[in-house]
This record gives sequence, C-alpha cells and structure tokens, in this order.
Amino acid sequence: MTDSASTPATYTVEYADGPLKGQIDERILIGGDYDKTFGVIALVDGIESNFEYTAVSTRELNGQLHVSYSFEAQDSDPFVSGDDTDLGEALV
Repeated sequence: MTDSASTPATYTVEYADGPLKGQIDERILIGGDYDKTFGVIALVDGIESNFEYTAVSTRELNGQLHVSYSFEAQDSDPFVSGDDTDLGEALV
C-alpha cells in the first residue's frame, strides 16, 4: 500500500505557445501551490536553450490541476526553428 504522505502532490503543465507549444509536463506542487514562473532547458533543432514560461490560467480536469503557461521570449534564449513540426523537447 502506498503512503499518500510520501507521494508528492503534482499538477499538469500545458505549454500554450513558444518552442514547447502543445507539450505537457508534470511538476510537483511546492507548499500546495504551482509555480508562477519557471525555466525549461530544452533542445530545439539540436541546440540546448533556456526558455522561460509564466502561468496564465488554471483549470481542474478529473481532479487534477492543469496550469497553462505562456512563453516569455524576452527572458529566454533566442531560437529559430526551420521546421514547424519540430516543436522541441524538454530535457528533464
């Protein structure tokens, strides 16, 4: 039997735009709250870059918190992708 106290509460991250648009991740709630902003190290066209995201909306789906994040281009590494189907890959 799993002890719920040893299993951290999580939420689902939805990337609304930017190089990770359409991807989802799972993050741990800290102090019962989601991250308002965070950075992601990701590969886009084989280049490792730091991308900053800010929370823009939340919703609950099947009892799980989902937070939508918007890309902050001014705070992120620049990137150019010649292939719109290659959205990048978060390095976890």
